[in-house]
Amino acid sequence: MSFSNWRPILQSFLQADGLPFANVLPEETIRRIALDAGVSPEADQACPVYTTAVTLWAFLSQILFRGEQRSCAAAVARVVVLSVSLGREPCSDDTGAYCRARARLPLALIQNLTYHIADEAEALTPQSWLWKGRRVDLIDGTTVSTPDTPSLQAKYPQMKSQKPGLGFPIIRMVVLLSLATAMVRGMAMGPYTGKETGETALFRQLLDRLKPGNVVLADRYFCSYFMIALLRAANVDIVTRLHQRRSCDFRRGQKLGHGDHVVTWQRPRRPKWMDEETYAQMPESIEVREIHVKISEPGFRVDSLIVVTSLLDSNTYSRDDIAELYHKRWLVELDIRAIKSSIGMDQLRCKSPEMVTKEIWTCLLAYNLIRLPMMQAAHRANSDTDKKADKKADKKADKKADKKANSNKLPGREENLSPRQLSFTAAMQKLAASWGVVHLLDEERARTLIDAHLHDLATQQVGDRPGRVEPRAVKRRPKPHPLLSKPREQARAELLGTVA
Repeated sequence: MSFSNWRPILQSFLQADGLPFANVLPEETIRRIALDAGVSPEADQACPVYTTAVTLWAFLSQILFRGEQRSCAAAVARVVVLSVSLGREPCSDDTGAYCRARARLPLALIQNLTYHIADEAEALTPQSWLWKGRRVDLIDGTTVSTPDTPSLQAKYPQMKSQKPGLGFPIIRMVVLLSLATAMVRGMAMGPYTGKETGETALFRQLLDRLKPGNVVLADRYFCSYFMIALLRAANVDIVTRLHQRRSCDFRRGQKLGHGDHVVTWQRPRRPKWMDEETYAQMPESIEVREIHVKISEPGFRVDSLIVVTSLLDSNTYSRDDIAELYHKRWLVELDIRAIKSSIGMDQLRCKSPEMVTKEIWTCLLAYNLIRLPMMQAAHRANSDTDKKADKKADKKADKKADKKANSNKLPGREENLSPRQLSFTAAMQKLAASWGVVHLLDEERARTLIDAHLHDLATQQVGDRPGRVEPRAVKRRPKPHPLLSKPREQARAELLGTVA
């Protein structure tokens, strides 16, 4: 196996020919994306071992593992094992060569691979995973912290309320995720504070990632006149919660039902971020639909809310349909938790702005690659259920010919399995268990291992807990260490002075 091919990456993420969605990321596509990013097998021979493929494989392994196994030294150790397993001389365990090769990885390669996986998977998504035949995108913001280095403080300053030397640089991110596949379809990032660094400003950078006919599902922060107008100009609908600064009066507008009406919003004054030419192109008014949703489950912070949407057709999209869809907005919080906690992106490790950006995109690439076998497992489970149900229906049709008209309905068919019903943690565990082994097996044994993992993954379903109520508190007490109130160097010097 050549060090310049991409098969170790694909097989490590349980990819094999003949599987569902196998054509999402074939090896030839990775080569093409690499060439588009300016990478060729002959171009990165500064160190013969660390080709682009091996370097990215090792970088992804750092994301997949946790704790001490996440270090550069552990990644180099895995490359040494890979070299020996492939019949080559073991490379040096010095991390310098690997770190230099990692720095040479083109950001465009990692970013384009991330987007390609999400786009291809979205295009192949079964209709049963869509909402009323439409693709829904979840949007939300979050923050991550980085090591406290001068270069990162300069680009991503810490919070102004913190004294110098006591905080960490903060990056604000806005992520666009698919409701059907849970994959990251877009990401924009910037400093936590400053001009044009808010979530809506970052979201505007992702508008070109939305496709006509899609529906955006967002929280109340994105409920603004100009955001809705920009989305409608792109033929994209939105379902969001009414912003706290807006009021709702159901005595006005076109009544569609109890607590359901269409009203007209007038164009406000031009905001500072919008130029006059763009403002002149904004419509003078827009029609939106407002729906009053009552929440009967105990434990929620509110007992009712107002949902705003550009889906005005109440015959196609009923009040209950809109309310049920908005209830799924919470899934974006779970996806971000998987990215930050399970993937480990909440506290980044790289120490320069350029490498931090690559680390973030590598985390997102790993996340999408993990989601891919989850989609395959769900699709295969549904296909197996369909086959069993078809056989059962055929037997019943033979016995009861008079009920032949109903034979197309799958008797005993359970709800269609969605990749969101499978455990993300279980998928990571299976990938980590086979990471350094699967690409060393022959085709038959590798396929047996992959099939076993996908079959087991389909049984690792998350709990169905609608209306789950949990206190927003933790039980385990933190260690009683005081907070650092001065820069560490100063505190260390004072301790040394006391000892002296």
